[in-house]
This record gives sequence, structure tokens and C-alpha cells, in this order.
Amino acid sequence: MILTDNETSVDLLNNEAIAHCIIALLSEQPSRPVTIGVHGDWGAGKSSILEMIEGGLDGNDDVLCLKFNGWRFQGFEDAKIALIEGIVAGLIEKRPLLSKATGLVKDVWRRIDLLKVAKHAGGLAFTAFTGIPTPDQLQAILGGLQSIWADPAKLATKENLDTVIGNVKSIMKDEVESKSVPKEIDEFRKAFDQLLKEAGIKRLIVLIDDLDRCLPDTAIETLEAIRLFVMTEYTAFVVAADEAMIEYAVRKHFPDLPDTTGPRDYARNYLEKLIQVPFRIPALGEAETRIYVTLLLIGAVIGEENDGYKRLIAASRERLKKPWDTTPIDFAFVKASLGDAAGNAQDMLVLSDQIGPILASGTRGNPRQIKRFLNTLLLRHQMAEARGFGAEVKLSVLAKLMLAERFLPRFFEQIATAAAVDPKGQCAMLAHLEGSGTGGTGTAATPKKSARKEPEDAEPASGPPESATLAEWMASQPILSWAKVQPPIATEDLRPYLFVTKDRKDYFGAGVALGHLAPLVEKMFGPKIAVQRLEAELRRLVPAEAAQIFEAVRSRVVGSDSFEAQPPGIDGLTVLVRTQPALQNSLIDLLEAIPVGRYGPWAVSGWQGVIVEQAAVQRFEQLLQRWAASSNTVLKTAATGALKIRAGSRR
Repeated sequence: MILTDNETSVDLLNNEAIAHCIIALLSEQPSRPVTIGVHGDWGAGKSSILEMIEGGLDGNDDVLCLKFNGWRFQGFEDAKIALIEGIVAGLIEKRPLLSKATGLVKDVWRRIDLLKVAKHAGGLAFTAFTGIPTPDQLQAILGGLQSIWADPAKLATKENLDTVIGNVKSIMKDEVESKSVPKEIDEFRKAFDQLLKEAGIKRLIVLIDDLDRCLPDTAIETLEAIRLFVMTEYTAFVVAADEAMIEYAVRKHFPDLPDTTGPRDYARNYLEKLIQVPFRIPALGEAETRIYVTLLLIGAVIGEENDGYKRLIAASRERLKKPWDTTPIDFAFVKASLGDAAGNAQDMLVLSDQIGPILASGTRGNPRQIKRFLNTLLLRHQMAEARGFGAEVKLSVLAKLMLAERFLPRFFEQIATAAAVDPKGQCAMLAHLEGSGTGGTGTAATPKKSARKEPEDAEPASGPPESATLAEWMASQPILSWAKVQPPIATEDLRPYLFVTKDRKDYFGAGVALGHLAPLVEKMFGPKIAVQRLEAELRRLVPAEAAQIFEAVRSRVVGSDSFEAQPPGIDGLTVLVRTQPALQNSLIDLLEAIPVGRYGPWAVSGWQGVIVEQAAVQRFEQLLQRWAASSNTVLKTAATGALKIRAGSRR
């Protein structure tokens, strides 16, 4: 039950309206060349719109649709030549009539070979004709001029002429009349026009996809090739790309160009001159996202080929025609299309109602991100079933937790850390958050007073615990919105759900071993003034507990792998060892284990009142002597000074 992320002709977003508009535009004046842009963020549905355009034109013998994906040619071909050759090859393959025009076909291929020569032997003329000189070509010209200035004899040596002639002969199949490159490009256009007429085509449409995935050079070369055809009659290009990525490619490819040309950015001007008619795919709103999520989930349950599901899509698209209408799809609406199969989809309908609002705002209405979230949700639930604890994982609870994980990561970490060490796997503060009934005010709801008089000696009802974390939650509107998502999870055992999310982080390794000590370990990494307040609590630890905490903090300090400045946790160890003197040798073991060359001066001082037992003091002074003799200049200076102070204090 995994949702595919490939382009599709099944329209769940009512983007077919954009495809219909583009098809109508292409049909208005078939002889007029036009370039159309389909713009949107990655995952907005651009590729699917191209599929719909191709499907909408299928069966029209007067129209030929060709698809080109520049990403596939990246790193293997000159993208400019690859697009030109791809168009001609597709035209010849799909129009058998051209088999009779062998001379014309041969002439077109011959002129493509000339363009290859122009690219490799005379590239300046080719790109100047298309209006886009490349930085490499400009650099080559500069280098050539510098070479000629240094040694004019190099201008026309036999070796240089032989090299150029050899390159041309290796590409050309027949002898050709010597012409300028712009003239050859003009004749290629004429030959291509004639090829279209011989093929009986009244409109050639080239669909270009994934241009925004290409490296800047590949994207620019593809756009250069489009410019070559822009003035060719009966041709049209539909380019699917994120404008921001294309503008980035222009800036990277032409770094020396001015930032602006008048009131507009140069990269934007370049794109607008090439793309004559832009279409931008709008982001999904909340109502549209809820309908989209519902259709995706129901399709995953009952199958996309189900006739009832197809009826549901058609009915939903009618509702999408009025996206400002926020009426969600309800069970009656679904049952009208699915009939008896509606029962299988009921859980998915409830789930989409639960997660739709936050998913809409969190993903900013991006269909691909929505699909990725749902796929992760469904896959994790399937993994729980496959591993034998699927009954412990409710899909609705998992979805709510994943909304926090995806869009409120710090909040999720706080929930997970608390639940991992709780004996029942619960996060106690969630009860106050989910029961606040605030509507965003950040204050807990006051319970209704009972008509029955309470005994005078009755203890007052306990309010929310005094917690900076809870206060932070109650002040956050996104967290309060999350709290309203059904179902409430304060009384759920969250440990099975955290186990399912172990693909991101294991919440149980340290938590299970430390048990009730885990929150104290976390406090050991706080600021110095907060750690010092733990002294009384640390004194109450039994030796085994103190050793357990020391090891947990030590492993995280060493794992930080950064010792030039004092790493977090050292202040906590200082207080712990001062309150638990039996750990002094363990502290020195830690100091000895860190590589000397990576130490900062912090390690030398700060141990007064911590390392106090005679044997431990002797070990620490020996360590100072080794540091004073080391090649670490900073540590050496600090250790030498510390030894002098110690020697002076003993006099």
C-alpha cells in the first residue's frame, strides 16, 4: 500500500485545467512558433501536466508530440546537440512518410553534423547566433588572443590548420561548400521546415521535462537549442521547470553578467524572453490538500483501477472547481461513489480529516511532500505489522506523532525523550497540553465546578506542573494546533511508536539502561548555573547510580569529538565528581583518554575541590607534566603555568 511518486495521467489535483489551457493555446495558430513554461516547485505536478498534454493530443495525426528529458543526457552528451538530434530522430521515427524523402533527411543530418563542427571547432559563431556565448568560449578567445600576441607565428601553422581540417573531415560525411556558421544554421532551419512539410505535420510539440534537475551548463545548453527552433514555424516547446532553479542556472553559467538590466534581474529577463507564455501551478490550500490526501489514501486501500474510485475522483474534481469551498469530503460523499466498498475506506477518510490541516500548512501544499509523508506513514505501519507488534500501533496515533516529527522536530524530541523513560511510555505534559481547550490562548481550561460541596480537608486538584517546557508548548500556536488533532495521545503507550521511528533515532538505547536517571543525565548538559543547582540531588545518588550517570555523560562528551573549547557536559561531571568523590579516578581516566593534540586550555583548570584525594592529585599532576611537554602550544603554556602555581602554593 505504497503511493507511487512517478508522473501520472490520473489527475487528483484538477491540474488537467492547466493542460487543457495549454492544448487550446497550441491549437490556436499552429504555424506560429511558441514557447510555454509550466512552472512550480519540485513535486508540484509539472511532469504529470506534461503527461496530460501528451494524452490530450494523442490521436491527432496533424500533431506530433516528442518528449525530451535533459537530465538523462547530463554528463553523457552535449545537451544542445542531443536535443536537436532527438527532435529530428523522433520526427523521422514517428512519420514513416519521410522514408521516401531520403535526400532531405540526409541533408538535415548533414547540417546537424555541421552544428557539431560549429560547437567544437567554431563554437563562438554558433552560440553568438543563438545569443548565448558561453564562459568557456569567451575564455578560449581570450587565451587565443593572448597566444597570438605572444607569438604571431602561431596564428596559421600547418599543425593548427591540419588539426581543424581533420576535425571537420572526421565529422562530415560528404564534401560541403564552405559557408559561415550562421549561414549553415539558417539553412538547417530551412531544411527542418521542409522536413516538417514532407512529414505532413501541422504542429510539432516538444515537451521538455526535468530541466530544473540539470546542472547549470546542461540547462543552459538545452535552452540554447530551444532558441534555435524558436523562429521555426509549426514548432512549439513546453518547458516544465522551477523558475528559481533556471534563474540560478543562468547566474551560475554567466557569473560576470550584471545583476540587473534596468528594473529587472538579468536571469529573470533571460527566462521571460525565452518563455513566452508562463503557467504556474498553484500550491494546494487546506481544502484541496484534504481532498488530495483522501483520494491518495482511499486509492491505496481499494486500488486505482476500481470503478468506484474513478467515480470518486470525478466527483472530487467537481468539488475542486471551487477550492474556496472548504467543505471536506465526508462519508456520505464517498459512499455515493464507492457503494459497498466505502466501508474499507472509512478509516482512511477519518485519517485524512485528522492530518489534512497540518499537512497542508507544513508541506505548503506540495503534492510530492504530501506523498512522501503518507508513504512513510504507511510503510512504518506495515513494518510494525511485519515485526509482530502491528496491533500496538494505531495508524491515527502514528500519524499524529509523525506530524510532530516532521513539522515540529524539537517538540517531538521532547515528547519522545519523556515517553522513552516513563514506566508507562507516556508523556505526562501532553495531558495538560491536549486538555487545555485554549483555542490558542495558552492557558489551561478551568474545570467546571461541581455542585456537590467538597470536604474542607479535601486536597485541591492538581494543576499543570511548573515546567519551562510546558510553558514553551503553551506559547506556541503550531503546537497548540497540533494538540487539537485527534486522537488525544496523552494516555497512549508511545514506546511502540517510538520504536517504529527508530529509522531516524534510537530513543531506547540510553533510556532503557538509565531508566529514571535519564532526565537527570539530560540536565547535566545544561548551563553551568543550572548544573550547580543539581548538587543536592547528585549527593543523594547511591554509588552505582552515580557511576551510571558518569558513564552516560562521559560517552556523550567523548562522542562530541570537539575539545578545543570545553564540551557540554564537563560542568555536569565537575559537580557530579565533587559530590561523589569515588569518581575522581574515572574523571582523570577521561582526561587522559582525549588526544593531547586536540585539547584546548580549559582542561588545565577548574578542578579545585574536585580532584582532592592524594592519589588522584598525584595522577593529575603527572598529567599536567605530560601536557607541559607536549607539542600542543596552547595546552603546553596553560599546563606550565598551572604547575608553577602549584609549586608556589607548596612553598
